[in-house]
Amino acid sequence: MKLLEPFDLGSLRLPSRVVMAPLTRRRADFGKIASALMADHYAQRAGAGLIISESTEVDPHSAPDTPTRPGLFNAAQTEGWRHVTDQVHQAGGRIFVQLSHLGRTAHPLMLTGRAEPIGPSSIAASGSAYTREGLKPFPVPQMLSLRDIPRIIDQFANAASLAHKAGFDGVEIHGANGYLIDQFLRSGSNHRDDDYGGSVRNRTRFLLEVTEAVAAIWGVERIGVRLSPWSEFNGMSDRHPVETFTYAAEALDQLGIAYLHLVEPVDRKHPLAPTLRRKFGGALILADGYNRSTAETAIAGGTADLIAFGTSFISNPDLPERFRRDAALNPADRATFYGGGAVGYTDYPTLLPQPEARL
Repeated sequence: MKLLEPFDLGSLRLPSRVVMAPLTRRRADFGKIASALMADHYAQRAGAGLIISESTEVDPHSAPDTPTRPGLFNAAQTEGWRHVTDQVHQAGGRIFVQLSHLGRTAHPLMLTGRAEPIGPSSIAASGSAYTREGLKPFPVPQMLSLRDIPRIIDQFANAASLAHKAGFDGVEIHGANGYLIDQFLRSGSNHRDDDYGGSVRNRTRFLLEVTEAVAAIWGVERIGVRLSPWSEFNGMSDRHPVETFTYAAEALDQLGIAYLHLVEPVDRKHPLAPTLRRKFGGALILADGYNRSTAETAIAGGTADLIAFGTSFISNPDLPERFRRDAALNPADRATFYGGGAVGYTDYPTLLPQPEARL
């Protein structure tokens, strides 16, 4: 079964092609510090070929009491993540951190001093922000000035440096799901008329500059980028997504990064993956709705190198072993996905006994 065969991701040897997708679970401690419970959760899933951490904030203006999303912009957060990576490595795993900036999907209640959120243009996201006071409509963001863009890039670079100290094996740059990099990429959220807007080349500039800044710390062989060309989450859209994301993939290929992580529904009628497969020479990870059978088909057919699993990994810490044995999967309890404690997080049963998790 090719899904369970080893794979060389840049300079990193993976025992299988089964990737644990980034999964926001809202279990961090106050101060946006990765908790002991998070360390247990990730260590339980160390059998994955590669773990990609949940979305981790690079913005030092993120309020410490923002509901339980982790950050990586200070020493305490670095130490918290160090406990996670130590446990994952002790369990034989490999883990990348996914670095993100909320951009226009933040809210003043989520930022220190109730600051205004920022974005490529003064266009509000659709939907609501999850704040300490409950769901709040997204406000119109402040448009980033040309003078301020390097400051945001430096935030990614700083987080990448701290990720090294925290013991991660690499970095995934979050360019998907309506976060700041995605906001720059797509024409629906980027109406700028300067060097960071208008043409697809200009809209891709921010992504490339962030990637280059992270690569200066990690080297390109330990960097991946996640993209989601079809996602409409938070009001995202693009006039010409095939053109936009093909150009982005080609530009990332020229940088030589280790992988491209594409969020594209497994049943999409006209998938972009085959095109990006031809344009991008690194590894291609596909995600969104895959199971054991469809993942094996994609890898055996050459469409992908690795497959990322989300919900399946939530409820099955030993997912690769279950694939190996063709064993039944535990159903996931969606009511416990976000926030809470061990229930629905570290208490899912495995085929073999595991060390007792912290409660």
